Amino acid sequence: MAFSFRGYTINKVGVIGSGQIGPDIALHFLKALYPYGVQVVVVDVAEEALQKGKGKLFKKVDKGVESGAFKPDRAEGMKSHITFTSDYSQLKGADLVVEAATEDLPLKRRIFRQVEELVAPTTILTSNSSHLEPEKIFAELLHKGRSLCTHYFFPAERNPAIEIIPGKDTAADVAEFTMRFYEAIGKFPVKVGSRYGYAVDPVFEGLLLACVQCVDAGLGDSKQVDTVASKCLGLRVGPFTAHNLTGGNPITAHGLSEMNEWLNKWFRVPERLRQMVDTKTDWEVPGRGETVEVPPDKEKLIAEELQGAYFAIVSDMLDSKIITTSDFDLLISVALDMKPPFTFMNSLGVGKALELVEAFHKKYPDMPVSRTLKEQAASGKPWDVLDVLFEKRGDIGFITIRRPKALNALNSKVFKELNAACDIIESDPEIKAAVVTGFGNKAFVAGADIKEMAGFTEPTQAEKFCHVVQHASTRLEKLGKPAVAAVNGLMFGGGCELAMCCTARVAPKGMKMLAGQPEVNLGLIPGMGGTQRLPRLVGFEKAAEMIRTANPISSAAALQHGLINEEVDGDVVQRAFELARELASGKTTVKLIEKGPLPDAPDSLPDIDIGHHSRAIDKLAVQAMLEGAKMTLEKGLLLEAYLFGQCWTTEDNRIGLKTFVEQGARAKAPFVNR
Repeated sequence: MAFSFRGYTINKVGVIGSGQIGPDIALHFLKALYPYGVQVVVVDVAEEALQKGKGKLFKKVDKGVESGAFKPDRAEGMKSHITFTSDYSQLKGADLVVEAATEDLPLKRRIFRQVEELVAPTTILTSNSSHLEPEKIFAELLHKGRSLCTHYFFPAERNPAIEIIPGKDTAADVAEFTMRFYEAIGKFPVKVGSRYGYAVDPVFEGLLLACVQCVDAGLGDSKQVDTVASKCLGLRVGPFTAHNLTGGNPITAHGLSEMNEWLNKWFRVPERLRQMVDTKTDWEVPGRGETVEVPPDKEKLIAEELQGAYFAIVSDMLDSKIITTSDFDLLISVALDMKPPFTFMNSLGVGKALELVEAFHKKYPDMPVSRTLKEQAASGKPWDVLDVLFEKRGDIGFITIRRPKALNALNSKVFKELNAACDIIESDPEIKAAVVTGFGNKAFVAGADIKEMAGFTEPTQAEKFCHVVQHASTRLEKLGKPAVAAVNGLMFGGGCELAMCCTARVAPKGMKMLAGQPEVNLGLIPGMGGTQRLPRLVGFEKAAEMIRTANPISSAAALQHGLINEEVDGDVVQRAFELARELASGKTTVKLIEKGPLPDAPDSLPDIDIGHHSRAIDKLAVQAMLEGAKMTLEKGLLLEAYLFGQCWTTEDNRIGLKTFVEQGARAKAPFVNR
């Protein structure tokens, strides 16, 4: 067995370094690749580090058993597929090697000289550096094209964010494979340009410096500043606490010193931090559950200074052109679990953000005021922060819905951006077909944003919303060019309906739960065409079962009933591109959804056990399916929108939405059937 992806096979992964982060990186690979029989080897020259690393990893696996994350047999299998060794020759046969040693350039170069002699020329070599550019790390390699940096974040086995930093010599196919590979194994990869510190560490380390400056200026003590930082930046823990947890003082001191040379002169090692490193002590921070009082006037001064520093640092990244606003927002919100910077600036007003940066610059002149920030403020427009990414890849328009923290759920913003992407595809004669997918490996689209709908009070609001979302999704159906859904994970509710608007759908092989229409759980009926397209695709019996019971189906069942066209053993996006080109050229044809009235439309549906679901909502769902089938698809969608609105005339609609918002998707709503 092995993990095969995009024509590349991984049998063995090497991790170099058994210190702070290496064992956690190894654990992530184990969790993702053990089912494929992949072996993981951790190499370190220090036996003590190897023993500590092994103990740390095994302890986390055992805790996974206690929490129910792993079954005992899987835990034992994971342990049997990892080796901790000081013998570098154990890296022979590795298809991927991740170096996670100390942030020391000569050391990293020595390691890779040694590794290159052991592994094949095709082995991908990455450095989990947090600062150093790949051009410097891999300068002495014979085969530079297969090398790049991959920057994990604490804790590496659980934090899904990862920076992917190709160097100028990195082969384009290696960079693309690495991005897609990490996405396939559960990470949120973001490509960042090669610059010292990349994108995230100047923020992480710069905010510590800004906090120290606040303390040095007498604005508050470390507890107060940490508390205000957490509050005003949306951090789960403040910068001082974060550095205590990660043991980050030494590497931050080194990073700030180098950033002074490579970024700008504001970055420096403050004396207070230098003392902490020399004495190996932690910052004084709030204890668990401790309430720290900060006078309002002090809180305001600290907050404005820290926000000014934050906005100055991230805007400087845009000047350097190493990352986009959309990518930076995702990366920061996940990697550091804080307010995404450009969305944050939009909420305050970009002009206000500029004022904060200018005030910070006045106090600390070595921090420049970003040219890009000035231009954006002068435009009077908010930053573009996209949830729908569009890329033209040759003759294919590639759409990615990227809201991974919400499992790519649809909302008004997504529909607006989807419309814009369809405009480009429709108007560009060079684009022959489209591919649409979701970001990550969990969901294509896991439904619509229910909280948005929960705010409706009138049937007309819901009906109007339905018209908007139907129009946006129907754009894929009316492109005049084939559109293929690369269903990379769950397609529930609106996700299933969006996929049905495509010409064809491909999904991963062997998914026990792939597709479903769970709206009746919430006191709703499908509103993006589910009651009209699903019967036309899979037949009335299966469609009625899915819509009326909310029971999901597997990928095998979806293929059997015609909901998807192929089960893919490998990368669904790659296959979707192939299929899109086959459809565009006429090489392949697929069954299309009937747009007219269905000649075999039944007058009634068989009785079915709908369980705890609302009979009032079920009546509307049945009406939509039966009456819509005797109409054209276009008129059936209008009927569905009207009946979707009628859900808001029922008591069960209010019960269902309230239960979801307050108790979550797994709670059973206590419907009263009226």
